[in-house]
Amino acid sequence: MGIVSVLVIASAYIIPIVILIVVIHGMYKKVDIYDEFVIGAEDGMKTVASIVPTLIGLMMAVGILRASGFLDMLANMLGDYTDKIGLPAPLLPLLLVRLFSSSAATGLTLDLFEEFGTDSYIGLIASITTSATETVFFTISVYAIAAKVTKTKWTLAGSLMATLAGIVASVVIAAIMSM
Repeated sequence: MGIVSVLVIASAYIIPIVILIVVIHGMYKKVDIYDEFVIGAEDGMKTVASIVPTLIGLMMAVGILRASGFLDMLANMLGDYTDKIGLPAPLLPLLLVRLFSSSAATGLTLDLFEEFGTDSYIGLIASITTSATETVFFTISVYAIAAKVTKTKWTLAGSLMATLAGIVASVVIAAIMSM
């Protein structure tokens, strides 16, 4: 049995085992597990309600950028420069939108797949990038609101640097895979 088979089998049991451990630990500590679960779910719903305006604002902004043609214009303007470093212009809208919305980025990725193919250089970079980067502004705004964090200067800088690293890695990995 290979390592992949072991990982597939183990992954099927990880979540049930974690849940079982939490329940056993709660019973050991004599905690009313169900009441704590309900309280946690209630707090979660309050958090969701508090971030809905932010989510709507982000989704509207991405929709406006996409529908207005701004993303395509930006790609056309910057494409000559990014092509020289191995980053094709059609990927630029995806990279920008990915910072704000995962679902909109998925839509753009599917559009790229239809136009260029999943196994194309552009398709490979799109796939790897969506896996290797995060929706930075969405994540920071959601967690900052939920945790009432007001100082996010270094969080933003670190997140953008990690995103850049993910993009560079995506280009390098796609170039290696395309050889």
